[in-house]
Amino acid sequence: MTIQAMRDRLIVGLDVPSVKDAEKVVRDLEGTASFYKIGYQLAFAGGLDFARELASGGNKVFLDMKLLDIDNTVAKGVENIARMGMTMLTLHAYPKAMKAAVEAAAGSDLCLLAVTVLTSMDEQDMIDAGYGFDPRTLVLRRAEQAFNAGMGGIVCSASEASAVRGIVGHDMAVVTPGIRPAGADHGDQKRVVTPADAIRNGSSHLVVARPIVGAVDRRAAAQAILEEMATA
Repeated sequence: MTIQAMRDRLIVGLDVPSVKDAEKVVRDLEGTASFYKIGYQLAFAGGLDFARELASGGNKVFLDMKLLDIDNTVAKGVENIARMGMTMLTLHAYPKAMKAAVEAAAGSDLCLLAVTVLTSMDEQDMIDAGYGFDPRTLVLRRAEQAFNAGMGGIVCSASEASAVRGIVGHDMAVVTPGIRPAGADHGDQKRVVTPADAIRNGSSHLVVARPIVGAVDRRAAAQAILEEMATA
């Protein structure tokens, strides 16, 4: 695959404290990246209006809200987010919430992503949270439920992407955070994979934040990741 083809598959996480900081990241990456993730940190600092601006300017936006609530509340939230022009939206992979979201997003271009198990969690974290499954088992169980609910994709660790592909097939997105180039600091991530291995494992999109946003030369860091993705 070419580097150009990989640009639509690299999602840069705008995990920064302000819209001003996010604007700087986007300027630094102009011509290199065009797909951005906005999560809680930026969303609660004016990031939702910025998300609309990005989308209206021709960029793709992954709104990482991890929705979970009663069915009606999830549905109404999804309806409004679909009107914002977002490309992707996350919600936790609970069957009733997914069913409500899929019905609410019908007819729109919004790709709904089911969050399986956070990549910052390992088996001990699962035990501490009261789950009776190890991370891999729960990821695969939730992937099957998301497929049956008609979701647009899955969020999981790239280490589980190949197994998830065996459940959801090739049409659903498999979006993988916790991506770290070889030698990079893992930070608070525990189930991490390199960009090339993530693509080989079946990831359709890679979410990369700190290795790009925290780099001295953001454009060079993004370019290096795109090149590594292309080798796979």
